[in-house]
Amino acid sequence: MAVSYKRLWKVLIDKDMIKKDLQKASGVSWGVIAKLSKNESVNIDSIVKICKALDCSFDEVVEILPDDELEKQLIKG
Repeated sequence: MAVSYKRLWKVLIDKDMIKKDLQKASGVSWGVIAKLSKNESVNIDSIVKICKALDCSFDEVVEILPDDELEKQLIKG
């Protein structure tokens, strides 16, 4: 299984925010933002901080995918 944060980036667009805004609002480190950008695993506490800052639920920012589906998303861009 793989993790996709594509939904998170859509939420940011809807809220007219950029990654820098997310980092400041949530208090997560730039390292966490970088990992999210690469669809890498991050600590659940970081996701909770992001959800609180964006006033949204976990499933609005994270999607669990089969490994082959993530590869398809990465190829599509």
